[in-house]
Amino acid sequence: MKDGTAARPVRKVSPREAARLLAERDPVIARLVADAGLPSFPRPTETHFAALVRSVTHQQLAGAAAQAIHGRLVRSLGGEVTPERLLATPAADLRDAGLSGNKVLSLQDLATKVLDGTVVLEPRGLARESDDEVVARLTTVRGIGKWSAEMFLMFQLRRLDVWPTGDLGVRKGFALGWGIPMPTPKALDVLGEPYHPYRSIVAWYCWRATQLYAGAVATAVTAQAGAGGDPSPTKRRARS
Repeated sequence: MKDGTAARPVRKVSPREAARLLAERDPVIARLVADAGLPSFPRPTETHFAALVRSVTHQQLAGAAAQAIHGRLVRSLGGEVTPERLLATPAADLRDAGLSGNKVLSLQDLATKVLDGTVVLEPRGLARESDDEVVARLTTVRGIGKWSAEMFLMFQLRRLDVWPTGDLGVRKGFALGWGIPMPTPKALDVLGEPYHPYRSIVAWYCWRATQLYAGAVATAVTAQAGAGGDPSPTKRRARS
């Protein structure tokens, strides 16, 4: 700080409180709150590793197929979704669960990098990492791209200032909500600046805007977010 005083720590708020704070200063968010209600980011029920395994398993698959394959994978691991158990399971057994060869390699790489410390999933270690550092570490894993890392930040770690500018649903929703042409990812990055430190909430309302104003259908990817989840209709690439 220029005056030599320490910065005040930002008070931790819930997603609903963050939405109310944004609505007080932005009429578009206020309208979206009125139309869509307050956001819900339920507490995760899986371990961080298990959530990432599910994310990789679901890539490029429809909801029912993804759930079936994920269920067979968990059974092949004896219900123990850990790095150690995954690496101890023969690749042939993972393939028999319905995983592609690329996904098997992705999961093995994830497990290896968790065990060697490249990817930090231990709560205290994660608490010391910025959003950018979490993304940087996760994207060293084969098959995990920036979007998947951002969704992990939003819905597993429940961080409130994630801004997935590459998500087509967020771009479309911002255009619909704010009445502008659909922004490029670069333009959306700038447009999101005023909403620090609660851009995850704005992203949630962008997804809801595509559902409310354009009839988009919710996907299973982030249905955990509640109130329809992420209605982004875009199918993700293998490395998403």
